[in-house]
Amino acid sequence: MTARKMFGEYGMYCDGKVMAFICDDQLFIKPTEAGRAYLGEVTEAEAYPGSKMYFLVAGDRWDDADWLAGLVKATADALPAPKAKKAKG
Repeated sequence: MTARKMFGEYGMYCDGKVMAFICDDQLFIKPTEAGRAYLGEVTEAEAYPGSKMYFLVAGDRWDDADWLAGLVKATADALPAPKAKKAKG
């Protein structure tokens, strides 16, 4: 897992795939069918004004490291590999 500052907030990456955002002290996970199955009941919200809908993870779930790691793994495994960047020039 790595984090990068984006839009004044943070993007979270797993295996080079952007899979979550932390915005306004809230955790938003990219929606996948695997993530939906893992979460069960899903709350969706915009990560930032005008964004698509993401799964909003309640703050009380952040401390459950095993549960959160399972959600991250399920989501990252379901996302496609990042596209190779074209060389400049």
